[in-house]
Amino acid sequence: MEIISSQIPEIKIIVPKIFADNRGYFLESFRADLFKEAGIDIDFIQDNISKSSKGTLRGLHYQKEQPQAKLVKCISGKILDVAVDVRMNSETFGQYVATELSEENHMQMFIPEGFAHGFSVLSDEAIVCYKCSSYYHKESERGIRWDDSKINIEWGIESPILSDKDKNHPFLESLTEKDLF
Repeated sequence: MEIISSQIPEIKIIVPKIFADNRGYFLESFRADLFKEAGIDIDFIQDNISKSSKGTLRGLHYQKEQPQAKLVKCISGKILDVAVDVRMNSETFGQYVATELSEENHMQMFIPEGFAHGFSVLSDEAIVCYKCSSYYHKESERGIRWDDSKINIEWGIESPILSDKDKNHPFLESLTEKDLF
C-alpha cells in the first residue's frame, strides 16, 4: 500500500497493492500502522454506504461542531471524489483535490476534518463506502454549492442529479466565520 500526499498535503490518496490471479484479487484496504506512519492517526467510528446512479452529484458536505474525517472508496462503479478546504486560515482555503476512485483502481481518499466532501457518479451506478471519525450530527451539518464559480470544480458530468438540499447550499464566499474552520 502506498499513501501519497495530494497537492493539499493533508489530503491523502491511498493506492493499494493488488494481488491478482485467475481466482480474482486480494488487497489490504486499511492498515492502522501504515496510516499512522502517514500521519493518519484516527479512530474511525462509523461506516456509511451510498448507492447512486449515473450523473448523481452528492455534496459538498461537512460538519462544523462535530467534524468528520473520512476515508472514501468506491467499491462498485466509478466516481470523482472531491474535497474542498474550508479552513479559513489555511493557505489552500477554497482549493480542492479531486481523485477518480473506482472498483478497478481500488484507490481511496483520506479527507481530514476541515474539508467539505462531495462526489459525482461517472459510471452507470456506483456504490461508495466511507469511514468517519465521528458520528453524523444533523445540527453540525453545513454545505457549499456544488457549482460555486470561485472553486470551479470540473465534476465530469453534465446536468447533475441533485438533492433539494444540495441545490440550495450557499456559496463559499457567503459563509461566515461560524460556518468555517
